[in-house]
Amino acid sequence: MSVERSGGSTADGGGFLPRVVPGTKLTIVVGDTHFSEEKSLLLQSCDYFQALYRSGMKECRQEEIHLRCLCARGFLTALAVSRGERPILDADQIAFLQAGPLAKHLVDLIDSDNCLLMFHTAATFGLMSLYHAAALFIRNMYRDLEGEMKRTLPPELISYVESLSPSVFMAVGAHVTCSGNDTVHAASRTVCYLDEDMNNWKVLTDLPLEASTSMAGVTVLDNKLYVIGGVHGIHRRVVESCFCYDVEDNAWSTIPGPAQLRYNFTLMGLDGHLYAIGGEYERTVMSSVEVYAVQSGRWTLAAHLPRPAAGAACAKAMSRMFVCLWKPMETTEIYEYISGKDEWSLVTTLIRPQSYGHCMVGHRDNLYVMRNGPSDDFLRCMMDCYNLTAGQWSALPGHFTNSKGALFTSVVRGDSVFTLNRSVTLEYAIEGKIWKPRGQRKGFPRSGSVWTFLLRLPPGAPGQSTGVSAGIILTLLEQLHHCGCDSSAHFVWFS
Repeated sequence: MSVERSGGSTADGGGFLPRVVPGTKLTIVVGDTHFSEEKSLLLQSCDYFQALYRSGMKECRQEEIHLRCLCARGFLTALAVSRGERPILDADQIAFLQAGPLAKHLVDLIDSDNCLLMFHTAATFGLMSLYHAAALFIRNMYRDLEGEMKRTLPPELISYVESLSPSVFMAVGAHVTCSGNDTVHAASRTVCYLDEDMNNWKVLTDLPLEASTSMAGVTVLDNKLYVIGGVHGIHRRVVESCFCYDVEDNAWSTIPGPAQLRYNFTLMGLDGHLYAIGGEYERTVMSSVEVYAVQSGRWTLAAHLPRPAAGAACAKAMSRMFVCLWKPMETTEIYEYISGKDEWSLVTTLIRPQSYGHCMVGHRDNLYVMRNGPSDDFLRCMMDCYNLTAGQWSALPGHFTNSKGALFTSVVRGDSVFTLNRSVTLEYAIEGKIWKPRGQRKGFPRSGSVWTFLLRLPPGAPGQSTGVSAGIILTLLEQLHHCGCDSSAHFVWFS
């Protein structure tokens, strides 16, 4: 057995991981199937094997290990994900081996068809990241899943889902910096959220006076809102101050800005990092990219875009980041940033007459690209879907109304898409690859540009409704009376 105990690496919580001679194989027996895999891959990717070899149990000295409570197909899936593959799985294919890459991949696969299974089984196997992610997904689709959830889940799991806060649709207008004496302007500099029960927009917080959301980078990462850069004045002077809003503390803090001043750039958040992509400086379009590591608080340079771009459409799907770049004539290219290699890789090309991709959102393993109609028709837009797994394009039928740029504010929550303008907030249901209008609510009462995003608000957030029905409130008031108690976070321009 090629294992050395001395000098092995320690992990949080103590214990040594063995130092494995490169190429050492281990036989894994699952049912009647034998797998011969490199031990280093198993130790790097699977919590189960890490715990086994830290324990010093007799199995860690064997060259053959038997796994129970797992089918061979499930283990094969776990191995594929550990090698970097991203298979799409049916419910009966989902494996719950405690492997970090697999758990992360399963989080990406959560949808309305499998979320209850994911949640229940993750609770059984102790996969906490998957357990929490599935619960959040269920909470965001509570109205659709409530009946099935209460028929299939035990009470303790239902209670956990109901204890979570759902993601709410947020919006903030484009505002330049403001002085303390400008009370009229300061009053409108608010971050708002849509109270769906009350059908009203409510104020969550005020922007810091030194913050600018005009041509800034605005995004959410780990339920925190980031506002980077922006401009002030007719000469587009770049604002150097950058801010982070912590919704749990209801407080703003400052963070360092990127080394290259920029505006009209795209800001994305993924895996604990912010990406400042392209943009302009002194009216020059740039291709440079900088990455901010939230944990260390430092910006570093990343690979340049293949070509300069300002305000490029970006989206996340399957824990991957994509950007739309235009290339004459009539060509929209989609690139993926490969963080492990620090490079931009061309994924696919879309060619449509007189039309380019202006907005892009991700849902499951699909990228939806919204583009203008012929002859710069932005009122009736077209949409195409690129499936990452199949590597194929499909066109969504018909036109999509883009009144006052509403379509370009699209934000995905669960299996729904929210868009807004001053008149109306529209919700679409994503069924297959079709967007079907589902309902509408009050529009965002601001003119000019607007950013849209999602945040999970803690209980007691400013103006937040309890979500309790009027009937329950009346019953509680009646009980109080009988007892003698006193009952007295995307961007578009709106024209």
